[in-house]
Amino acid sequence: MNILLIFSVEIQTILNTIRETIRNNAPEAIETISYSMPAFKFHGMLVYFAAYNRHIGFYPGVLAIESFKNELKGLKNAKGTIQFPLDKPLPIDLISKIVQFRVT
Repeated sequence: MNILLIFSVEIQTILNTIRETIRNNAPEAIETISYSMPAFKFHGMLVYFAAYNRHIGFYPGVLAIESFKNELKGLKNAKGTIQFPLDKPLPIDLISKIVQFRVT
């Protein structure tokens, strides 16, 4: 069963955009499901992401959150998570930078 089919077309598009962004920036990463979320592994867990009612949760880890704290201003974030509101444009460039950071 395709996990994306439980979401609206709009949410599926956002999730696929995140997936492709991660794949483009970490082509050697392996896709998996972990903690019931789409995730990518590259020398350990790289990132997780998931859709919720009002946001996309993006889980790049504590070090990435700390390293990008200036770029994350205006976005809800915590120790290892970032929330991208569904009513705002997806920050593809920021996601790309974080994935590249995690790969290196």
